[in-house]
Parts: sequence; C-alpha cells; structure tokens
Amino acid sequence: MSLRYLKGAEGQKEGQSFLRFITYVAIGGVALGVAALLLALAIVRGFSREIEDKIVGFGAHIQVTNYVQGAPLEDAGALQAQLAGFDGVSRVSGVVEQPVLLRQSEEAVDGVVLLGMNQAPSYLQERVEYGDFKLRSSDDEHPGLVVGSELADRLGLDVGQMVTAFALQEGGGGTANLQRPRVKQFRIRGVYNTSLKDIDDVYVFGSLRAARWLGGVSSGSMSRFNVTVADPSRIDSLAAQIETHMGFPISTRTIYQQYAGLFAWVNLQQSIIPLVIGVIVLVAAFNIIGTLLMLILEKTREIGVLKSLGTTDGALKRLFLGLGLLIGGVGTGIGTILALSAALLQQHLGLISLPAEAYYMTTAPIELNLFDFLLVGAVTIVLCGLAAYVPARVAARVEPVRTIHFE
Repeated sequence: MSLRYLKGAEGQKEGQSFLRFITYVAIGGVALGVAALLLALAIVRGFSREIEDKIVGFGAHIQVTNYVQGAPLEDAGALQAQLAGFDGVSRVSGVVEQPVLLRQSEEAVDGVVLLGMNQAPSYLQERVEYGDFKLRSSDDEHPGLVVGSELADRLGLDVGQMVTAFALQEGGGGTANLQRPRVKQFRIRGVYNTSLKDIDDVYVFGSLRAARWLGGVSSGSMSRFNVTVADPSRIDSLAAQIETHMGFPISTRTIYQQYAGLFAWVNLQQSIIPLVIGVIVLVAAFNIIGTLLMLILEKTREIGVLKSLGTTDGALKRLFLGLGLLIGGVGTGIGTILALSAALLQQHLGLISLPAEAYYMTTAPIELNLFDFLLVGAVTIVLCGLAAYVPARVAARVEPVRTIHFE
C-alpha cells in the first residue's frame, strides 16, 4: 500500500497533480543531497590521495638526514643497508642535495636546488611533459638535467639546451671566506610537471656523480636518504624507531612534518566540506515531514475508512513509515546513480578544471570508495525513516467517524 501511495500520489479535487509534484520534489531533494554528498566525499578523498601521492612521489615517506644541518651522512653504503633492514621499509634511495645558481643566459638566471640521485622516483618519471628522465649520461662533460615546468617557463628552457650551474664552496672561514665556485654545464634532458609550484619552481634533478662534484661531496657520502614505507600508517612510528635505534647524528623527518601546512589544508577540507554538504541531506530528509503531512491531509477520508474496517494504529504507522522509507530509498538510489555517473565522467574526461596555483592540480580528482556509498545510503534512509515518524503518528490518531465526513 505504501508503494501504491508513492506511485499514485494525487489529491481528490482541483490541482490533483500538486501532491504528486511535491512527492517528486521530496524524492529529488533526497537524490540531490545524496549525490552532492557522495561527490564531495569522492573529491575530498581524491584531493587527499593526489596531494599525498605528489609529495611522497617527490620525497618519499621519511627523510633521513644529519642532525647537523647541511652536514653530509658519511659511510652512505652501510647506512643505506642498515635502513633497508628495518621492518616495514620497502625502498631506500640516496640523495645529494646542492643549492646552485642556474644560468641559461645573462638575463635568465635563478637559484635552484639540485637533487642528485641514481634513479628518479617513478612518480616523477610519469610526470615528464617533454623529453625523458634519464639522469645518467655517457657524455660526462655535459650530464643531463631535468627541470620543472615553472622554472623552464621562467628561464626559457627547452629540451636539448645547455645551462650552466654554479655552486659556491665555503673556505675555512665560513661564508665570509668563499672559494671560487665550481661550474658545470648541463644539457636539459626533460621537463616535469607536478602542479606543485614549490617543487616545479625550485628543484632540478641530475646524476649523483654531477651533484657530488658540484658540492664537493665525497663518493661515500649522501645529503640524505629517502625512505619509502610499505604501510603508510606506520610512518610516524617507523621514523621514531629509526632515529632511536641509529642515534646521533641521524635525524628523521616525515612528509607530514615537512609539509605540515599542506596537509593541514587537506585535513580541513576533509572535516568541513562533508559536514556542510551533509546538511543538504538532513534538510531533504525533513522535507519528507511536510510531504507526508500533506498526503495525510488529502487521504484523511481513506484513512478513516481503513480504521473503520479494523486497521490498527500500528498498521497505519507502518504504512506511512514505509512511505517515508520508500521516498528515502528511491531518492538515495537516484542520487547514487547521479553521483557515480558524474564521478566516472570526471575521472575520464576531467570536466571540472581547477587553477593549479591554488589547488596544486589542474582537474578535480576523484576517488570512489564503497564505504562512502554504503554509509551515506544507510544514514539517509534512517533519517528519512525518522522524519516519517511524526506524520505516521498523526495518521494513527485519526478518528474514523469524523474523517469519513471530512471535506
């Protein structure tokens, strides 16, 4: 009977289609609220995953450095083997970090950070826009260099061009007594783009050998080690374990510590946006109260007839509770289909574009999660059922004799 009321909701006199219209509005409100909430959750999850992938892809989960700032880590081979032996560590790679002055012409000069490594992270290799990410070169005189898109645009760099790197060397008296800078020419091998301005604008990548020569670092030393963890939930505990076990001068820093501001921005979105969008679902659920009360008003005589024929108050309550749950269920189903369709379109076509300087990506990311769909669906139907409880009680209190004569 609840299904018949839902399918055939109409009044008895003029404007019979109005009741059907507001029933459709109630269903549409639930559908739009569910679709908006599911899309918000998918986008927020996508933001979190994309930001973390970018940062981890650039610098790994944990960075192991010397406690003395700027001092290299000696006996790098033994340290790397020791780090790889910790339970939960999946990859360890050495990095030589060297600030340099990059010069393409008299006008095109800028300070950058050269990261020397044997092999670039796979994430960065996938983000190459032009050229390739081959850091090693058979041409020892002109080793390869990979630069970010922001830096390439500002200095007018392109694949195949030559650039000169200047690295200042400290003498015995510190910065007040600088030695003649070391100079090396590089050939641009590739241009990468992560949409993270702080990375694309600052960091360039070269071979480990070239970075060591520019920095005057011995062959057995590293500036730091990038440690990738198999289980991201263990990042903090594993970082503390490494620092405690290896002792001074080893210092560890997680990506969450290094990019605390960026992750705080992501966490704020995760907590606020679903809450704000969730209000839409709450309002849509309570719109059902008005819809069912209007339906009861139109069906008062029918309710009176049912009660005169022996229908119990409990049966009438279940009738209108069922109707509220049907409205919630149909709305949830439609909203889920809308959200899933929109999410898949965004994933494949990138219809929603974003300014990279503000959001660190060019299109809105999407990450679908089955738990979100199940949770939103269950909560919405429960809210609709609770909202239908008040009209159900009103229907159960209808008096048969008075309602049969109701005009």
